[in-house]
Amino acid sequence: MTAQTTFTLQPRSRGYHIVTQEVMNQLPSLPEVGLLHLFIQHTSAAITINEAADPDVLVDFESVFNQIVPENLPFLVHTIEGPDDMPAHIKAAMIGHSVTVPITNGMLNLGTWQGIYLCEFRNRASGRNIVATIYG
Repeated sequence: MTAQTTFTLQPRSRGYHIVTQEVMNQLPSLPEVGLLHLFIQHTSAAITINEAADPDVLVDFESVFNQIVPENLPFLVHTIEGPDDMPAHIKAAMIGHSVTVPITNGMLNLGTWQGIYLCEFRNRASGRNIVATIYG
């Protein structure tokens, strides 16, 4: 069985957001065993899996990535869409555009503390499109 659906996450502010439940709400029934592949169709946001228990982790991710790739770097050329755009592209490339999660007993087999993150790098963004492919 292979199934695919595309859905839009609700718009969020800049930062790191745990979207595990929102993703699950958009999926059809999962097979007993398989894989869920999620792909974000944007170049200024990313998707990853990380700590979902302590909200301080979300704040720290934002702080660290803003230190690594700050806005208004004087050598950036792609600036027509604003000072947050090119840094957003760089951050998205660093984190990535897809994750794969095992499905076990009809449920996502995430670790105890893990959750799916939407990493939103634009100051103002619309909802982000996700392609979910289920292999089972």
